[in-house]
Amino acid sequence: MSEKWGNGTICVQGGYTPKKGEPRVLPLYQSTTYKYDTADDLAALFNLEAEGHIYSRISNPTVAAFEEKMNQLEGGVGAVATASGQAAIMLAILNICQVGDHILCAATVYGGTYNLFAVSLKKLGIEVTFFDPELPAADILKLAKPNTKVLYGETIGNPGLNILDFAVCKEVATELSVPFIVDNTLATPCLCKPFEHGANIIVHSTTKYADGHATSLGGVVIDGGNFDWTNGDYLEFVEPDPSYHGVKYVEAFGAAAYIVKARVQLLRDYGNCMSPFNAFLSNIGLETLHLRMERHSNNALEIAKWLETNEHISWVNYPGLESSEQYERTTAYLGKGASGVLAFGVKGGFEAAKLFIEQLNVAALVTHVADARTCVIHPASTTHRQLSPDQQKAAGVTEDLIRLSVGIEDVGDIIADLQQALESGGE
Repeated sequence: MSEKWGNGTICVQGGYTPKKGEPRVLPLYQSTTYKYDTADDLAALFNLEAEGHIYSRISNPTVAAFEEKMNQLEGGVGAVATASGQAAIMLAILNICQVGDHILCAATVYGGTYNLFAVSLKKLGIEVTFFDPELPAADILKLAKPNTKVLYGETIGNPGLNILDFAVCKEVATELSVPFIVDNTLATPCLCKPFEHGANIIVHSTTKYADGHATSLGGVVIDGGNFDWTNGDYLEFVEPDPSYHGVKYVEAFGAAAYIVKARVQLLRDYGNCMSPFNAFLSNIGLETLHLRMERHSNNALEIAKWLETNEHISWVNYPGLESSEQYERTTAYLGKGASGVLAFGVKGGFEAAKLFIEQLNVAALVTHVADARTCVIHPASTTHRQLSPDQQKAAGVTEDLIRLSVGIEDVGDIIADLQQALESGGE
């Protein structure tokens, strides 16, 4: 039935259907272990012949319900929740790549992702080439190598706020016969459905809008079930897995081969699972996601329009503005709103921006983005500080850039707070 539901109904009721006499609200199963009657019952689980829970590092009823709700929202064939957004990205990549493989990644991704790919994956023998996502497909294809295994990008770049050109990325991925992975964190499935635009795998930092209240770290990987793993380049999906008595994932699980392998092989071995309590809280957050994303988007658009006319502001970047270079792409891929994050420059450069931040009352300076409360950060000195000046420029980060994550407070109060801070700390 959920396949026919809209986002709002899935947010409230997806993922968990109580049976007669069971709790109406998803319970918190705070348990590591599960009881079975016979050795054969448990053996069937270890052989991947039956469904059920072996150990909460691999699966848990509360976590499973949260995973299924995210899966229903995105329209996939299955999902795996992780301990954080970074863990989700790492799991998504390592489920495909190994020593000697190569990744094409948009240069405008979040600084933590950039560092993960450029530094940590390099240590594991996985090479990454970062490309300008505004390049035409032909130029991106020139950067590919015979060992390229993944194309990666973000629906909304963080913090540059570029909107990914799905058509170009789909063309590149199709030409290379590689899976197209999209981080949909800032857009959420309430604003954009990447599978409808050619993505094969979606990742989220559920710490952000999915949870929505800055209480619970988490991440999720969602499989679209729409990539051909039998094309000859992804042998781990078609050859026997010795750690599971020779199971062949595509043969045994069909369209869900990728996500099953991610769970029973990588989550089992690496242990970067989501805790049941965080899944419980994040599921409650999802119940209002459709309402919050509308408010976030409306507030952000009103504030962006106000900033465009403010004498203390040198520039404003919000993809929902008609003046934005990203506006056409925004209307094509994010028809219901451009999310709640915007960027701007305070006249006077970094020192003026620093004074501005220190004068804020409603908005807070925190290392976070995308929850109910308005917050600000200076990416060049924080989230992207590990990058070189050239790398920061490629990621869309300038020294005067302030990232504003607009909350769901009364928009008039947010604007008044920004105004008084600009008058105190601006040029």
